[in-house]
Amino acid sequence: MKTSKTDIDAIAQKSQTDPRRRLWFWAGGVLILGGVVAWWWLQTSGASVTQYSTAPVTRTDLIVTVTATGTVEPTNKVEISSELSGTVRSVEVDFNDSVSVGQILARLDTDKLEATVEHSHALLASAEARQAQAQTTLDEMSSNFERARELEGRGIATREAFDTARAAFDRATAALNIAVADVRVADADLRVSQANLEKACICSSINGVVLNRDVDVGQIVASSLQAPVLFTLADDLRQMELRVAVDEADIGVVNVDDPATFTVEAYQNREFPAVISALRFAPQTIDGVVTYEAVLSIENEDLLLRPGMTAVAEITVEHIMDTLVVPNAALRFSPPADDTDTSNSTGVLGKLFRGPSTQTTMASKSQTPGYRTLWLLEDGIARDVQIATGPSDGMVTQVLGGDLAEGARVITDIQAPQ
Repeated sequence: MKTSKTDIDAIAQKSQTDPRRRLWFWAGGVLILGGVVAWWWLQTSGASVTQYSTAPVTRTDLIVTVTATGTVEPTNKVEISSELSGTVRSVEVDFNDSVSVGQILARLDTDKLEATVEHSHALLASAEARQAQAQTTLDEMSSNFERARELEGRGIATREAFDTARAAFDRATAALNIAVADVRVADADLRVSQANLEKACICSSINGVVLNRDVDVGQIVASSLQAPVLFTLADDLRQMELRVAVDEADIGVVNVDDPATFTVEAYQNREFPAVISALRFAPQTIDGVVTYEAVLSIENEDLLLRPGMTAVAEITVEHIMDTLVVPNAALRFSPPADDTDTSNSTGVLGKLFRGPSTQTTMASKSQTPGYRTLWLLEDGIARDVQIATGPSDGMVTQVLGGDLAEGARVITDIQAPQ
């Protein structure tokens, strides 16, 4: 159905004469205008000023440390085994007992060993008797040979009798040499038997303490294939070592005689002093991470530290007195892209659709090699400056050069809008 021009005019005339429709029309316009004005006010007043978090440039003593973890170990640890097989007759020490060099730790059954020693004694005595017999025979043959030679020289005895006496003398000499060798063999066998009897007594080879005992009375020790470890001894626990793994990125600044402190879980509120005594050249690779072992000497006079304790060490690699430092957060800060906008749009539309006004002055120069850039806040304006940096302790970094004075405010972050 078509609408005629007359109908349209009638509808328009009706809307103009209806007061409620005009009221709704003006109310909607006012609301839209108010929303636009409110949004513009928020953008131009509250968000136009960038608020920075700053920190001062200060002078302080800078202590550079390297963190490493490891375990507390005795300076010398010895595993005591048995060279002989047999049944354990007695165990003389227990865990944590102090021992000295030569002290008896355990004894094996010695019945067979004692019998072997007696047998060796008998064999030696028999060999010595044969030696004495051979010596007597040699003396007799020597006399017969001298007599036969004298008679042969006077022409009384025949040449055959002389040759017989000389052969008997030579045989007696050889028999004596065999008897002497038999005595030496029997004596050596006796010494071996006595040594085995002595080894049945398992003794300490160091002055220290018993860390582990892995033997009991009646246990059969079989050392034919591999010598079993019966006791584990440690040197005096008042002198111990801390062996830590130093990351390959830090090993270049760690040196022998560097001081250190460390903590253990058992005494979390106490720090123990130490000093590096050795650095190993051999690398250790675990899960693709390369580390090097550092050995720290520690004093343990009160015996608080025990072997195997896990420790976290702080190695002091550099101590710089009264130097200029900046927070590391300032070196990590860089202004966002919005702060570098140099738009100067004006007018209602420009204020409605532009971002926050800039407070940052950008430097056009390139960064100098070996220098780092940080940002200063001066009279509400952010300005970049290049500085040369030195060592860092993880919180602050030493300033070696650049246009930076003590007390200057460096920007560390942008504050969130309130």
